[in-house]
Amino acid sequence: MQQPIIGYHIDDHGHWVAQLVCGHNQHVRHDPPWVNREWVVSKCGRDSMLGYELDCKKCDENSPIDHRP
Repeated sequence: MQQPIIGYHIDDHGHWVAQLVCGHNQHVRHDPPWVNREWVVSKCGRDSMLGYELDCKKCDENSPIDHRP
């Protein structure tokens, strides 16, 4: 299910995590060549993706809402 990004936080390992409107969290790593998300590395880039919809597998699985820091 597609869900918009409403914010971000960094996890305990220093990786960026998108907070989705549905209450779930999803890692958004820039890890070339497998994942190219250069927008993650700058505040301007992350801000530009607010509202962008990611595929939330947790919604598809009816998972409980994630804890937010």
